[in-house]
This record gives sequence, C-alpha cells and structure tokens, in this order.
Amino acid sequence: MKKNINRGEIESLLRDGMTIMIGGFMANGAPEQLIDILLSSSVKNLTLVTTDTGTPSSGSGRLIAARRVRQLLASHIGTNPETGRQMVTGELEVELIPQGTLAERIRAAGAGLGGFLTPTGLGTVIAEGKPVIDVDGQMFLLEKPLRADLALIRGSVVDSKGNTFYRRTTQNFNPLMAMAAETVIVEAHELVETGAIAAENVHTPGLFIDHIYHQEA
Repeated sequence: MKKNINRGEIESLLRDGMTIMIGGFMANGAPEQLIDILLSSSVKNLTLVTTDTGTPSSGSGRLIAARRVRQLLASHIGTNPETGRQMVTGELEVELIPQGTLAERIRAAGAGLGGFLTPTGLGTVIAEGKPVIDVDGQMFLLEKPLRADLALIRGSVVDSKGNTFYRRTTQNFNPLMAMAAETVIVEAHELVETGAIAAENVHTPGLFIDHIYHQEA
C-alpha cells in the first residue's frame, strides 16, 4: 500500500462527527501540520481524544478555539481557557479522565483487550455509571478500551515504510495512539529511507502506520 499521502488525500478521509486521537503533551510532539489540514477543511462536530488541549494557539487546542470539537476526552484542560469557557457554557462536552487511565484505555484498545481494572476514581464522579468489581476483597473500576476512527501523530524520524522514532519526550501518547485507531497518519519531521533507523530505535513499527505526511521545508 502507498504510504505517502498528500493534503488532498487527507482531507478526503475526514468527515463530520468522527473520533480523532491527536498525540502530544502540552503540544510537545503534536502533529501541527496535520492539525493545520484539519483546520483548513470544513470538518466539524469532532470527538477529540488527547491528553490535554495545549493552548488556543498550539496543539489540539487550536481545534477547540476554532469550535470544531463537539466532545473532548482529555486529562486536563487548565492551560487552555477557551476549553474551560466552552465547557461551562455547554458548547463543549468534556469528559475528564485521569491521565494514567486515559493512557491505559488507549493501550487496551491497541492490545485488543476488553478493558482493565483500576482503583483510580473510586468514590468520585469518575466512577459514575461504571462497573465496580471485587477482586479478593479489593474494589476496582472496569475501564473500557478507547478507540478512534483516525489517529494523527508526529514522528521525529520516519522511514518510507512508516517505522517511526520519537525524540525525547515527544514519544508521550504518540505510540499508544498509533495502535488504537482504524487509520493512522504520521507527520514526519524527517523522512528517511527504509533501514536508516536502527531496529532498536523503532518506537512504532510501520505495521501500525497507514499513511505518512511529510511537508518539505
């Protein structure tokens, strides 16, 4: 399958109401060029899965500021006042998820698991409507997998088969999201030939990458 994808081909994959995962942490490792494409399209009413909403001018927070998101699943929103404003006014439906739980729900989807048990959130609003299971006298919440229609991630170095290396903390949620969506697009900061990345440095195997987007400088 052809891995490289252009702007027009990406836009053809977008549709109103889809669920999109976007990597990055405080916009570090966020696929800003792919977010640009989302913003240049007319897609709206998105469900956005992301660890945070950055700021109104960075990372996935730009989609919030542009009012393209209907529902948000994230760990924290405090750095983006616009997210909080839309939540309070009812413009945006927000589900706040403990960060470890969010990561594990995404990982469970990628690993093909039916869910996992955690004590995090017991006795709080996090537990509302969720099964509580007794394991040897200790109570746990059952958290279910979290999948998406589309994952947009950013790789520091990507080869022509999609094998991806992330520098330093840009790894964050990117490799988890690459395993938990029907379609995965990686924005390549640097695109190299197959074999240029040492096998032990491949964080996301090309098997999980459907398309590569690389904009020449």
